[in-house]
Amino acid sequence: MKIDTGHIGRKCERAVITAYQELHDMGQSEMSIFAACTTLYRIHHPESSLPEARLLVSEWIDHHIVRRSAAPTRGCNCPPTRPH
Repeated sequence: MKIDTGHIGRKCERAVITAYQELHDMGQSEMSIFAACTTLYRIHHPESSLPEARLLVSEWIDHHIVRRSAAPTRGCNCPPTRPH
């Protein structure tokens, strides 16, 4: 279930989706994956409340994993990464 994350501009968003994929590939449960992804997001954004982080992470998972969309997403205010 590899999703190409090259189109994801935010480091935190890319980290969340990569972590989701890797934990899923290891056979972790959806609940533990979601908790880990939410924690990872909050490491990138400690100012975010837990409900805010859960909402955004769930939207990203739905967008990238469930729908497999490459369109831009709603997200945090961190600047997009620059392409190398």
